[in-house]
Amino acid sequence: MKINQLIQSLYLTAIISTVAIVVSAQQRTDTKEMDCPMMKTNGGPNVDNKNHLDRVMKNGEKAMGFSQTATTHHFLIMKDGGAIQVEVNDPKDTENRDKIRMHLAEIAKEFQDGIFTTPFAVHSQVPPGVPVMDELKAEIKYTYEETDHGARVRITTTDPKALAAIHDFLKFQIEEHQTGDPTK
Repeated sequence: MKINQLIQSLYLTAIISTVAIVVSAQQRTDTKEMDCPMMKTNGGPNVDNKNHLDRVMKNGEKAMGFSQTATTHHFLIMKDGGAIQVEVNDPKDTENRDKIRMHLAEIAKEFQDGIFTTPFAVHSQVPPGVPVMDELKAEIKYTYEETDHGARVRITTTDPKALAAIHDFLKFQIEEHQTGDPTK
């Protein structure tokens, strides 16, 4: 009986430690010094920018569950917030389209609850804006919408502090995924 209690205690300690690490990472607010070894300390892409994008794509495929090369991401900045939109490159690719839809529907729910583990998994850091988006989650609305070739998550708010955080988050995504979307 004592061995089972010891195993359960060790298991519980491991779970608590893991949760503490994730929570600590999500609560980190200093984004000037980035953890990602492929980034400069000032937050800009390193000279080896292609390797960084390759890592983001690889992590993205694992975390999102669909091909990053067969799909196109857009991060759109809008006056009331913005949007995360992903679509298949080939309209006949219903497999990736359906995976995009499933993923973005889940993301809308997770973000509404203040859960940002997917962006952390993709970028190996807490993206700018996330701590405030978590803090002000009641002031932000995440709406899932299907498009012809994928889906989008509309992010809206009337709170100025939340709006600034959403824009910081989307600008970071534009840079990290090198989408070429406007940052203003």
